[in-house]
Amino acid sequence: MSIPTEPVGSVPRSPELQAAMAAHAAGELSSDALDELFDAAVADTLARFEATRSPVVSDGEQTKSSFATYPLEGMTSLSPDGVVIPFADGHERQLPVLTAGPFVYQNQAGPYVERAKRFTTLPVKQAVISASAMGLLYPQEGIAGYDQEQFIDDLVAQSAADIRSCFDAGADSVQVDFTEARLALKLDPSGAVLQQFIQLNNAVFSRFSTDERQRIGVHTCPGGDHDSTHSADVPYTDLIPAFMTLDCGRFFMQMASEADPSPALALVAEHLKPNQRVYVGVIDVCDEEIESAETVCDRVKAAAEHIPVAQLGTTDDCGFSPFSDDVVTSRDTAFAKIAARVEGTELAAEQLG
Repeated sequence: MSIPTEPVGSVPRSPELQAAMAAHAAGELSSDALDELFDAAVADTLARFEATRSPVVSDGEQTKSSFATYPLEGMTSLSPDGVVIPFADGHERQLPVLTAGPFVYQNQAGPYVERAKRFTTLPVKQAVISASAMGLLYPQEGIAGYDQEQFIDDLVAQSAADIRSCFDAGADSVQVDFTEARLALKLDPSGAVLQQFIQLNNAVFSRFSTDERQRIGVHTCPGGDHDSTHSADVPYTDLIPAFMTLDCGRFFMQMASEADPSPALALVAEHLKPNQRVYVGVIDVCDEEIESAETVCDRVKAAAEHIPVAQLGTTDDCGFSPFSDDVVTSRDTAFAKIAARVEGTELAAEQLG
């Protein structure tokens, strides 16, 4: 029996590409010149994915400023002083805040799929940002002439259209990045905010057919930026029962960096429905040491003690470089880890029979 394995999303951008993106932002490099560099970066990323024998590939989010902000690039109705997300190492990320309606994505993810498919014949997976993350843009004090109910209606429509654009472009599957799930419990231990997030994402998923929802997955982790996290101190077991009520076919869940993943895996197994698959994180993206295939194999077999092999897959704990300025992990390290995931998953599949 084979065990499917897939990346989460981002891989590190080369220093040359990062410099070019900064130069373009400063008006020192033309859009056409940057676009040529984007093509080269995506082509190289896909070639390196194929060299790992990865059965499913992605563009590595080479052309995004970040996994979260691509829909906002070019939007003028934003203020920079939005929600602040503190990380364990002391650095912070800050979201913008919406200043006027209506809320309309400036960019959809479908064109990322179109670009990737020019350079590979393998199935292309596309990551998109969750509606719940975009929901954090609405200010607590409200917006005159644009109430929160109107915003939510627009948000659900825009998020669904983003996913739809990926399928229309030929994506094999779409992964919704829901990294704020665990963070929600840190901000509100009562779970009310988390439930609001889940209801919002399920409202998006309800716009897709049963078959399409089988091709939609949701990713959760405690954050992974500059080898640091924002909510690893929140017990995973507090999140999982609610998280597993998301109405989709696939779950991509960080596990490799958990001190003891067994309680979380047992709870996942308890809540996993027959038509769902869980892709367990077997690569710690916040640890620069490259896992061996044997280490990956052991992690897969440990997960199989709880989750039926027929419903088991493997993945990385998180993207390797979700923000374009994250330079901690090199491309060589990331792809060596991906190769270990592929090889270790194959080894575990052979041993589990």
